[in-house]
Amino acid sequence: MKKLLFTLSACFVLAVSSFAQRYAVIDSKYILSKLPDYKDAQLKLDQFSKMWQQEIDRKSAALDSMYKEYDAEKVMLSDDLKKKREDQLYNMGKQISDLQRQRFGYQGDLFKKREELIKPIQDRVYNAIQKLAVAKLYDFILDKSAGITVIFADPKLDKSDDVLKELGVK
Repeated sequence: MKKLLFTLSACFVLAVSSFAQRYAVIDSKYILSKLPDYKDAQLKLDQFSKMWQQEIDRKSAALDSMYKEYDAEKVMLSDDLKKKREDQLYNMGKQISDLQRQRFGYQGDLFKKREELIKPIQDRVYNAIQKLAVAKLYDFILDKSAGITVIFADPKLDKSDDVLKELGVK
C-alpha cells in the first residue's frame, strides 16, 4: 500500500512538473537603452525631427507675418484683393498642415525614418530573445516595459541582462 501511494505521488509530481510552464520577464526599454546603435539611431531621429519642426516653425512664422500684414492693410484693400489675400493665407495654412502631416503624421517621414533606423535594432533584440527562449526552454517571455502587460515580476525572472549578453553588450 505504501509503495502504491509513493508511486502515485511520484507520478503526480512528475505530471505536474511536466505541465509547468517556464517563463521569463525582460525589459525591452532597458535592453534598447544599453545598445549604442539604438542610442545613435535615436539621436539621428531627434535631429530629423528637430530639423523638420524648424522648417514648419519658419513657415508658420511667415504665415503669421502675412496675417498681420493682411490685418493692417485689409481696410484699404478692394474686395477682390481681400479675397485673393485670404485665399493665399488659406492655401499657405493648408500647405503647413499638409507638411506637418507629411513629416509627423501616421506613415509620415518620421515614422518611415524610425522604421529605417530602429526596426533593424528591434529585430536583433527580438532574435536574441527568441534564441534565449529556445536555449533556456522558456514557454513564453513577458516584456515588462509595456507597463500593463506585467503587474508584478520577480526580479530573479528578469533576463534582460542575458539578452544583452546574447547581443554582445556588457
